[in-house]
Amino acid sequence: MRKLLYTSLSFILLITFIGCGAYSFTGGNTGNAKTIQIDFFPNQAPIIEPTLSKRFTQDLRDLFTRQTNLALVRVGGQLHFEGEITDYRISPMSATANQTAAQNRLTIVVNVRFTNNLEEKDSFEKQFTFYDDYGASEQLIGNVLDNALKKILERITQDIFNESVAKW
Repeated sequence: MRKLLYTSLSFILLITFIGCGAYSFTGGNTGNAKTIQIDFFPNQAPIIEPTLSKRFTQDLRDLFTRQTNLALVRVGGQLHFEGEITDYRISPMSATANQTAAQNRLTIVVNVRFTNNLEEKDSFEKQFTFYDDYGASEQLIGNVLDNALKKILERITQDIFNESVAKW
């Protein structure tokens, strides 16, 4: 009886470990790629936020190094990201009874060129955009700006990750 119990438990553990080997807990499928190159994304938007290029580039690099086993390289990456920030705009979103803005929207657009040097069919060029609304009585500086950039960049970098290696 004990032998049957131990055999059953061993079989269940073996199946569990084999089954777990086929899945990635991060959701990314980098194929056979071992290296990734993420170039600096210059800000070519009509309005320049001085820290945006550096912050976006670093957030994208951090996401890929956290969520994959790829080695970040300066040149010759098997997966290669390049592009530019093409738009950074603030626009009124809703009006009050006095015909003044009640909310403003910060929108950021990033053009991304992704080259998969191992699987050319997976390469693309695409624009990614997201926004954050904030009160019209608030100035887009300090914590308001930091919170807006955090929310927007988190979404855009995750969308880039999903489009390139998660295939969502």
